[in-house]
Amino acid sequence: MPAPLVLVHGNPESPGVWGPLIAALGRDDAVTLSPPGFGMPASNGFSATVEGYREWLAARLEQFREPVDLVGHDWGGAHVAQIAMTRPELIRSWASDALGLFAPDYVWHARAQVWQQEGAGEASVKEIFGGTLAQRLEVVNALGMTGPVAERVAAGMDDDMGRAVLSLLRSAAQTVMAEAGRGLANARQRPGLALIALADVDQASGTPAQHRFAAEAAGAEIAELADVGHWWPVTHPQPVARALTDFWSRLDG
Repeated sequence: MPAPLVLVHGNPESPGVWGPLIAALGRDDAVTLSPPGFGMPASNGFSATVEGYREWLAARLEQFREPVDLVGHDWGGAHVAQIAMTRPELIRSWASDALGLFAPDYVWHARAQVWQQEGAGEASVKEIFGGTLAQRLEVVNALGMTGPVAERVAAGMDDDMGRAVLSLLRSAAQTVMAEAGRGLANARQRPGLALIALADVDQASGTPAQHRFAAEAAGAEIAELADVGHWWPVTHPQPVARALTDFWSRLDG
């Protein structure tokens, strides 16, 4: 039996984004975990911060009977990397497309910098997350997601997600991520895979060089994915499925 497969998505997503990858992997046993505020309600008192999401994910993984193969996309990829650094006993392996966030020279992308500003951030999330379903679908389509999955993502975008975005991004203002990246060497305790989407035009999670730097610090294998964009769970699941399958086969072998 393979190790349990656990998938963690990011912003502004919901668990439906994983459908194409799960199909490409042929893994009907995959478990999708939705960070609070992103596809599931955040409980009263939940801290929607870098630390709060790390603790949330660790608590969920503690419920599994054995270490898991953990895969994260976008902010989910950052949460996964933090587990690899701080709770390696919970995982057999990890894969992330967001390691560039932990490079010492990483600079937040333009929209994140707006979200990190009082006032301007609130106005931005009201526009993005507070519109009609048709307006939210336009936002998702502009990001590069289309089809039924995009419709599910748009349907899941709401004011609660907007509040979670502001809280999370403000907790992650630099030098927070750079300081967290000082612990990348701790992730060497478990096999890791850095997924580098080379066609990520906005490079929101870092440049290819930043991804490579962080991957090397974490002792992770590197899968450079040509013609694969940021929203690969929806748009380019097949190359990532091949990279993951090859990675896991080496662990099994």
